[in-house]
Amino acid sequence: MAAVTNGQPRNAGKGAKDSGGPNKALAAALKEAGCSYASLALRVNELGRCQGADTNYDKASVTRWLQGQQPRGNTPEVIAAVLGERLGRPLTPADLGFPLDGGRPVVGRALVYGDNVAETLHTLVELASTDISRRTLLGAVPFVPGALMSPQRAWLLWLVESEETPARLASLSDAGPVEQVHAMIALFDEMDNHYGGGGVRTSIVQYLSAEVVPMLQQRGTTEQQRRELFAAGARLAAMAGWSSYDAGEYGLGQRYMTQALRLCAEGRDRVLGGQILAGLSHLATSLGRPDEGVALARAGIATARDAGSPLGLMRLYAMSARGHAALGRPRETTEALRAAEKQLDTSRGAAQESPWVRFIDHHYLQAESAVCFRDLGLAAQAEQTASESVRAHADRRRRQAISRSVLATAHLQQNRLDEAVATATEALDALSGVHSERSIQALRDFRGRLASRRDEPLVREFELRSRPVLGVAA
Repeated sequence: MAAVTNGQPRNAGKGAKDSGGPNKALAAALKEAGCSYASLALRVNELGRCQGADTNYDKASVTRWLQGQQPRGNTPEVIAAVLGERLGRPLTPADLGFPLDGGRPVVGRALVYGDNVAETLHTLVELASTDISRRTLLGAVPFVPGALMSPQRAWLLWLVESEETPARLASLSDAGPVEQVHAMIALFDEMDNHYGGGGVRTSIVQYLSAEVVPMLQQRGTTEQQRRELFAAGARLAAMAGWSSYDAGEYGLGQRYMTQALRLCAEGRDRVLGGQILAGLSHLATSLGRPDEGVALARAGIATARDAGSPLGLMRLYAMSARGHAALGRPRETTEALRAAEKQLDTSRGAAQESPWVRFIDHHYLQAESAVCFRDLGLAAQAEQTASESVRAHADRRRRQAISRSVLATAHLQQNRLDEAVATATEALDALSGVHSERSIQALRDFRGRLASRRDEPLVREFELRSRPVLGVAA
């Protein structure tokens, strides 16, 4: 992360170029949004920090942009995300008068749920190619909350217009390419669970673009096999999104999941569609937009309600609960968790469920409930459910790290500092060999809660020990 001085990242002059005249497009967008210079700078800093940037822009920075200075790095995209959020529609840097980067147009296209599936496949291949080569530092692109509404609306319109009764279970028609893709999905799932998204992400993206997309572009397959292949492709694209999210590549996570949703419509798999929306809901809530998280979970519930997958619905109700808890709504959180428990009781077991949701069980619900209780300040309930999750996931180090971080916070909320630090230290140890930014952020959240007690030796010792993994405390 870049250091900052006087409202700009250090060495900003080397990356900030003058475009040669006033930026009228940016001025017009600011006026339309009713956004002051100070509020724009503040929100750019906030959104950037949520996604790993370290900037300290101010009113003077905005003045320079309006005078024609080109902000450095991915700041133009963050500015577009902020103003798009204010205006309720997606914006690109080009819309705001910032010059296009030759490798960037795919970043904008990948936020769109397109009508033409052939264009979707082309976008996925181009996104994957740019991602793997890292020729434009693609991972620095921001999460764009304002771009969540359009894909959600397009998906729900497809859902309403689709008259077909959804199949209750996804089944493989033969032992051909579909089964091979499912075997790779199972392998990637196992690797992701044990080693985190950062350890498997590139392999998923490579396999999706080099092997699966060409299958989807072939003609001559039966309608049944075509649907199964598109559903498997959608699952892989969603995995690319989830693993990107887990690795801290939030903008990429959003884009892969958006394209996954479009592929899912071709596969006509409503259970999977619900799970992709659950992933987007998780992403939105975690990045400070729990309102969008709740909306996405609701869209997922509408998608999967009649698809014969209680476990899929359980996860969606759990995502709704997370969003409500982050918004400080105890009644709505309780109702959503009860609905999740009801779906769990309804399920006849993983073997009777879609293959896309067989990883979900009552331990999953415990882990998600613990996060909700933590966010609502219900420390005793958070401690109980997080403890159960820790005991149940001994072989999954990412889940161990996250649940132990939640448990440590529950101890801290009850003023049991020794137990809190001891549990957080165990979470730190669980991260060994795991490439998961989500796990790291969970521990950083706990460490941030220690700020008022940094004078205590136990806390100072933990902060020093955590620095190689978590970085220096802010």
